[in-house]
Amino acid sequence: MPGTGSVEPSPGSELRIRRYTGLADYLSIWQAMKDFTASRTENTPDEIWLLQHPPVYTQGIAGKPEHLLHNNGIIVIRTDRGGQITYHGPGQIVAYLLLDMRRLKLGVRELVRRMEGAVVDLLRDYHIGAEGRVDAPGVYVNGAKIAALGLKIKNGHCYHGLALNVDMDLRPFAAINPCGYSGLQVTQTRDLGVVDGWEKLSGELADKLKIRLLTI
Repeated sequence: MPGTGSVEPSPGSELRIRRYTGLADYLSIWQAMKDFTASRTENTPDEIWLLQHPPVYTQGIAGKPEHLLHNNGIIVIRTDRGGQITYHGPGQIVAYLLLDMRRLKLGVRELVRRMEGAVVDLLRDYHIGAEGRVDAPGVYVNGAKIAALGLKIKNGHCYHGLALNVDMDLRPFAAINPCGYSGLQVTQTRDLGVVDGWEKLSGELADKLKIRLLTI
């Protein structure tokens, strides 16, 4: 897999955290997720990959071309996750979840709920009220989207995951209908008064995900 990343020790846990440095090419990571999922066995530990991508739009399998409002030169990649179009870029925490859902005894709806819950838990620690929405998966603060979700499920295993806006250039979101919703506003932790950056928040998000996935 590209760069493989560094795996953080997780004593007593079947959920490993893999952290990538620098900016990880989207196509390379996507292929690595597919390869990991195709080769895993019933004994393969689950993993969370933490990384940042260079600027890229990704279009989900339900994506409609009209949700790209204008071409600003940023590459658009049609991918195999659920959902519509979103933007990834530097300063955003991307957490890819490579999980055996049968082993975790999780259905798709429950997994999405727990992913959203992990982000809500993290933001609560910074005194930010956030919530998920039944009609539009993701996490929102006062109606503005701060985290997007999208998954691919294959043979009881999932990959892709979530993206949390931390300290990034939000202007590329103006060229799309984020996740297919016209006029949807986006926000990020920096604009909500959080001074902690990507390194600290990504570790805290991984901890919240582990709690939600393994103990709740």
